[in-house]
Amino acid sequence: MQSVVQGRCPYCEREIQYLYKTENIPYFSDILIVSARCECGYRHADTMVLADSEPARWELRVEEPEDLTVRVVRSASARVEIPELGVEIDPGPACEGFVSNVEGVIDRIDNVVSGVLTWAEGEERENALALRRRIELAREGSLSFTLSIEDPTGNSAIVSEKAKKSEIPACQDQVENNPEA
Repeated sequence: MQSVVQGRCPYCEREIQYLYKTENIPYFSDILIVSARCECGYRHADTMVLADSEPARWELRVEEPEDLTVRVVRSASARVEIPELGVEIDPGPACEGFVSNVEGVIDRIDNVVSGVLTWAEGEERENALALRRRIELAREGSLSFTLSIEDPTGNSAIVSEKAKKSEIPACQDQVENNPEA
């Protein structure tokens, strides 16, 4: 199902269209994808699980080329980490949700590194080039890595039998320290 709702751009106040689309992710849940774009450059994209969900951490060990095709759902509130690449992506005001696969996540990281290479010099440039080489090895399947997604809203997932889901430790501590929560 898809619907379009007229609204105002939060930056320039122009009239824009917000697209609301539901999609079924097999073995996961129905999700709602919300997106909008304005001529001023404003963009918004997010995903929300349409079932009850608890804060969760998802982890997938990527060890073979087929693992790059695993479906990834990331909400705007989720933190993404790939320790072997030294990559940590924290949510922020410009953060967008997406539905992709593991290779798509790697491509998004590579696009950011590519942007850094347009202005970086010295040690920053060398670090970016080294990261780019590790990204290429990961993309080829020559470098195993762990993709983890931690989402306090529970609106993210890695959809694979190989993926492991657990509670977020900080959320566990809050429940243990506040039994009425």
